[in-house]
Amino acid sequence: MTHEITHEPDGNRYVLRVDGELAAIIDYRVSGDAISFTRTFTVPHRRGQGLAAEITEFAVNDVESNSTRRIIPMCWYVGEWFDKHPERAELLAR
Repeated sequence: MTHEITHEPDGNRYVLRVDGELAAIIDYRVSGDAISFTRTFTVPHRRGQGLAAEITEFAVNDVESNSTRRIIPMCWYVGEWFDKHPERAELLAR
């Protein structure tokens, strides 16, 4: 199985494809020096495979590597991801 994650800035989202098929997305909104992750979605038949965690980690790493923005986890899943990764809390907006 091939996993490909891309950032689609024109669509304000990150997309994860498994073998070319859409499997998960994270939508976001930029406001000044913050980026709000507003929705995480995994296609129903792909749930339970760790894809939401994979795309969230990719998105967080991308924000950290390519900007000075801080993250606002408006989506419950992203909030839980940060709860499980307290070492990344410095990326959160205060």
